[in-house]
Amino acid sequence: MSPDHRTRRSLLLAAMGSLTAVSSLSAIPTESARPLTRIKLALAANQSLYHLPLTVAEHLGFFRLTGIQVEWLTHESGAQALQSVLTGQADVMAGAYEHLFGLHQKGQPFMSFVQMCRTPQVSLGGSTRGGKSWQSFADLRGARLGISALDSTTHWMACQWLRRHGLSTDEVVFVEVGSSTGVLDALRAGSIDALCNPDPIMHWLEQKNEIRLLGETRTLAGTRQVLGGAVPGASLFAHADFLQRQPERVQALTDAVVLALKWLPSAGLTDILKTVPPSHWSWDRAAYLGAFEKLRESYAVDGLIRGPEVNRAWQAHAGLKGVTAPTRILPDRTFTNFFANSAQNPQRIRVRMGG
Repeated sequence: MSPDHRTRRSLLLAAMGSLTAVSSLSAIPTESARPLTRIKLALAANQSLYHLPLTVAEHLGFFRLTGIQVEWLTHESGAQALQSVLTGQADVMAGAYEHLFGLHQKGQPFMSFVQMCRTPQVSLGGSTRGGKSWQSFADLRGARLGISALDSTTHWMACQWLRRHGLSTDEVVFVEVGSSTGVLDALRAGSIDALCNPDPIMHWLEQKNEIRLLGETRTLAGTRQVLGGAVPGASLFAHADFLQRQPERVQALTDAVVLALKWLPSAGLTDILKTVPPSHWSWDRAAYLGAFEKLRESYAVDGLIRGPEVNRAWQAHAGLKGVTAPTRILPDRTFTNFFANSAQNPQRIRVRMGG
């Protein structure tokens, strides 16, 4: 066995160690057993901690080990990523669970099949530019509030905070700034007064005293304050037809993500630095690690989607949209645990690695 194969085997067994003894692994096919199958995956903020499980699965080789090659279709917002799935450019989307509610309201039977986070993982803060003092959410009245895009998780969570603190969405001006360098440009140019975005950028701005945080959903406690408890955050979802036609590809993708989720709880900061490419923490390595520590508990532990958390997310989303009349949306139709349940059983995970 080559050193590379030994390394991949040890990584895999470490990730699966909490599930099974080594002797329970099924037969492992050789590297030449079959070619890697390709999956086109759309997402926004690909370098953010929001998608850390995907980064881990990619750079620890879990995608290759389970037999797939991911083609990344990156966008500035979740709304743009969603369009690439709807138009057939991508097979799967990684993004906010709330997108599923809007899809079902439009008669689009998309389903989440593995959950990566159990909080929205975004924060909202006011710019300290010009010495402005932010005491409460009431100070947002009249503010230009930066979000990645309309109908994105940053937009929805900003609206949730406004609603909870007695403000109307008409009392702010939403400005679409994306989720990469445009965020810093808009903030420093004074084009926005406040910002709602994911980490590590929000933690970095907070550490640099360029933002004063007003609210966060990084932690379970912070999420509980605004939404009443844990909710499904970043998830992978696809059209029901794709799940039915391509179950092997979906299962392989799920297996890799679940392996990453099981690796994360015991990962040390050195492990994170070795796994995550420097381009993801180019602003500040220490700030990236600090943001990860704040977010650690927000990652899903097994990829399973829990009905009560989906119902909580739906109730919050329906309240935000002013849905008071009966609706055909049934939250339990927005997800399936078929693939995530299968990923809990290491005996059926077919790993692409040498013997």
